[in-house]
Amino acid sequence: MATYGAPVVSDSIKTQIDGKDYHTITSTKVTQGSDGKVNGGESTILYSPKPGNFLFGIPGTGAGDYIPAATTKDGGKTWNYIKYKQGDDIPSGKKVGDEIFGNQAKKSLEGGALKTNTNKQIALTATKASIPPEQQKPLTLNQNTANPTVDPKSPDATAATNATKDQFEAIEKATKGYVGRQAKDYPQSLKYPVNMNDNQDCIQFAVMEYQASKLGLDSNVNTGLRTTTTKRTTLTTITLPMPGRGISDRNSVDWSKSEIGNLEAALADAGIKGILGGPAAGTDAAKKNIAAVTAGNTDLLKAIVAAKATEIAVGSPNLLSRIYGVQMNPNAELLFSGPTLRDFSFSFRMNPRSPDEAKIVRSIIRTFKQAMSVKRSNSVLLLKSPHTFMIKYMTSNKEHPYLNRFKECALTNCSVEYTPDGQYMSYDSSDIDERSMTAYELSLSFNELEPIFDDDYENMENAKGSFNHIGY
Repeated sequence: MATYGAPVVSDSIKTQIDGKDYHTITSTKVTQGSDGKVNGGESTILYSPKPGNFLFGIPGTGAGDYIPAATTKDGGKTWNYIKYKQGDDIPSGKKVGDEIFGNQAKKSLEGGALKTNTNKQIALTATKASIPPEQQKPLTLNQNTANPTVDPKSPDATAATNATKDQFEAIEKATKGYVGRQAKDYPQSLKYPVNMNDNQDCIQFAVMEYQASKLGLDSNVNTGLRTTTTKRTTLTTITLPMPGRGISDRNSVDWSKSEIGNLEAALADAGIKGILGGPAAGTDAAKKNIAAVTAGNTDLLKAIVAAKATEIAVGSPNLLSRIYGVQMNPNAELLFSGPTLRDFSFSFRMNPRSPDEAKIVRSIIRTFKQAMSVKRSNSVLLLKSPHTFMIKYMTSNKEHPYLNRFKECALTNCSVEYTPDGQYMSYDSSDIDERSMTAYELSLSFNELEPIFDDDYENMENAKGSFNHIGY
């Protein structure tokens, strides 16, 4: 059986109390009876208003500075609440001599979410220290709560309650319809100019009734390829001449710099092996990895840990560099961090040359504006998503193979310049319905709803295994 003397330190955990985040670390010192079995312990809660961690076992490094806030020796029956002292990072509204935990935090620790999360930390660290499960009970704080992340007295507690099936169905029912222009009310097949040649190159916008992805919960929705989703409603199409500028695309992927110290990497590897193979495998891996990192020079490791502690004590983060011209090896590497979403912008100048064409231009502008507008649901509590757009470059009535394709897009900005020639000009007519501007400048900005994936290129019609289309 392991010998327990030094405190067992947990990872950081966040608890929300009365709308405020509390980041805590639990340090538990285990006591044993004469028979060698665990018979109790002393637990200390260390608090930071910001997330942080322990680096090489030294408190206070990382994103937050943890300070002891409360201690118990009898399993949470009584608590000794610690006060701020000189040198602590004291938040606004507090001063030296004030207790670190206020009334809400105390209540949470004595019988709320903070108590539950502390018990969770103690259980995890006890397991990490190879304390048998049957001997962990004396370490557990005496009260229990049902909610592990949000304090029951917090105004956010109701938000953390899992919704029932009936409640989800009530939400779905409330969003079935919306107030506003319905599908049947959209003018169909809008085109400018009205005498556009059917075979000329153009750009086509199909207005689609928005459909949520539903996280793959609906068999009718293919979340892998949103553009081929079934049961979609096309409200109308708008065909315009090729824009004079802005025909371009930009595909990008996020890669970012990542750093991990040698010791952190060794311990991370040990942690993974511990999860996969159990505490014994993790402990064995940690010993081997640390030995490999230090090449057997444990004195150097101790010296580095001591130097880091000194840096914290004197408030100088670059002590090693100042004295010896060295730093911990960060093992920097550029790592993939995620996909990006493409955006597109187009500009169209429209000069109506007849009253009928002016009305078409008016309908086109109105359709773009209204389709992108937020929809009121049948409930005043909920708003529905605007309609979306499928965009295609066309040539000879087919999708243009020498220009990029688009995935489903949201129209994020629609701007209209009513005086593109620098002064106000409208047609002279006694009929108010024919007093159109002589010119309009329409600017549209779109964002795709999902990233571009490798297999999207292969899933294009007539494109599998070939390069007969530029693709996305």
